[in-house]
Amino acid sequence: MTSLNNLKIRLFADGADKTGILDLYGKPYIKGLTTNPTLMKKAGIKDYEVFAKDILKTVTAKPISLEVLSDEFPEMKRQALKIAVWGGNVYVKIPITNSRGESSIPLIRELAVREVRLNVTAILTLAQVRDVAAALNPAAPSVVSVFAGRIADTGRDPMPIMRESRAVLANLPGSELLWASVREVLNIIQAEECGCNIVTVPHEILGKAARLLGADLEAVSLDTVKTFARDAAAAGYTL
Repeated sequence: MTSLNNLKIRLFADGADKTGILDLYGKPYIKGLTTNPTLMKKAGIKDYEVFAKDILKTVTAKPISLEVLSDEFPEMKRQALKIAVWGGNVYVKIPITNSRGESSIPLIRELAVREVRLNVTAILTLAQVRDVAAALNPAAPSVVSVFAGRIADTGRDPMPIMRESRAVLANLPGSELLWASVREVLNIIQAEECGCNIVTVPHEILGKAARLLGADLEAVSLDTVKTFARDAAAAGYTL
């Protein structure tokens, strides 16, 4: 039976809740962690550096991706070089463009030459994947994060794009393809079927996957009926 413990794809936990991060870090099926400024804002994080360094006191043996904050490339570079030395397991997340749509490829190329461990994020097109692949350093570890869930949000099937992205990265043995923006447990299986190296999953969906992945459908059906019956009784509904 399929479970989180026997997947071929590597599961990364995506979130900024400290308790959740430290709990999931201890799970053997979690192979790494990611976060971003939006998740940190939702979690009420006030000081990015203090939060990151606090987490890194415990998160030492699995990779963790931490994102630059600036929208200006010179400042992105300064922040990237600063973040990169916080730990040997730290990957620096660089968005594929800034908020004005200006390409980050020159910065990615410069950081790659310096062998900074990169996680290039917010990618949605094959053209972007090809540009990133051309800029990466084959000698340096890197992650290419394609937001498959956001592709699906537009009504497009992300699986062909992910398969072709895997082919684009085939000659970069140090680069891993990451399926990002998971919306449901099924996406984990889809990411594995596409040959992705990594799937990054929000904490709440990881909880659902731990309970339900591979579950017997008749048992899930019965549990659903029990929920309806329990809630109807608790509400005191009558006809």
